[in-house]
Amino acid sequence: MSHASSPVADAWTPAQLQAVIDAYQSTPGAMLPLLHAIQDRFGFIPEAAVPLIAEALRHTRAEVHGIISFYHHFRTHPPGRSVIQVCRAEACQSVGSRQLEAHVKASLGVDYHQTTPDHEFTLEPVYCLGNCACGPSIRVNDDVFGRMTPERFDQLTDELSATVLEVK
Repeated sequence: MSHASSPVADAWTPAQLQAVIDAYQSTPGAMLPLLHAIQDRFGFIPEAAVPLIAEALRHTRAEVHGIISFYHHFRTHPPGRSVIQVCRAEACQSVGSRQLEAHVKASLGVDYHQTTPDHEFTLEPVYCLGNCACGPSIRVNDDVFGRMTPERFDQLTDELSATVLEVK
């Protein structure tokens, strides 16, 4: 089993933010591709990016905030080392994803769009991982796991936590 690295690619600086903005600001309909590029690069959209985006794309800060908050995919805080997504689509629900979801939330002690206090895990919903025949499914960073049970989930998070201890 491979473990993807943290979704946070780089610490950010205003100059790095501006470089991403400069690369996208002339693109027609630049807002969403730009927001995706910033999150892909830094793991989240820093608050400092909002006025830079607003100025470059000739929007108000409120409009930029509105777009970021409308789409649940966008994060405004750094994610945990591992981003866990639980599939909430009908096929996974039919084979127990709601019970798995309750276990995951209780086990991690967080709700969707929250990060554990140790910054180890961020929990997010997802509405199809394309693994319908093997539900319930979850994704951890870039790895999809099917036929997930509460027991397998606990084992997986223990393994992910252990890899942090090995690195330290």
